[in-house]
Amino acid sequence: QVQLVESGGGLVQAGESLRLSCAASGRTFSTNAMGWFRQAPGKEREFVSAISWRGGRTYYANAVKGRFTISRDNAKNTVYLQMNSLKTEDTAVYYCAAGGGIYSDLEYDYWGQGTQVIVSS
Repeated sequence: QVQLVESGGGLVQAGESLRLSCAASGRTFSTNAMGWFRQAPGKEREFVSAISWRGGRTYYANAVKGRFTISRDNAKNTVYLQMNSLKTEDTAVYYCAAGGGIYSDLEYDYWGQGTQVIVSS
């Protein structure tokens, strides 16, 4: 089992920044990657970013490329999502996930409880 706890969400104005954290515990070595997904009201959950545990390769959705940066601290079993130049369309509940895949939420086995990000205009 893997437990994930997100933090760092909040209310910001457009153009500002936030950093989300996801602390993982348990059998993290059994997973290949950590990912961030988001779900806005009335919309399906969508991929945001992912990072592999071993090689540190990073992946981004086109909507956030150049604005968001994912990173990891293996010693702390923590993954971060630095979000800059936030837009109102980034408003969503952000979920951290751990699993064997990258882009599809179906490939992730473990999920955090989510953290709300609200970007006001």
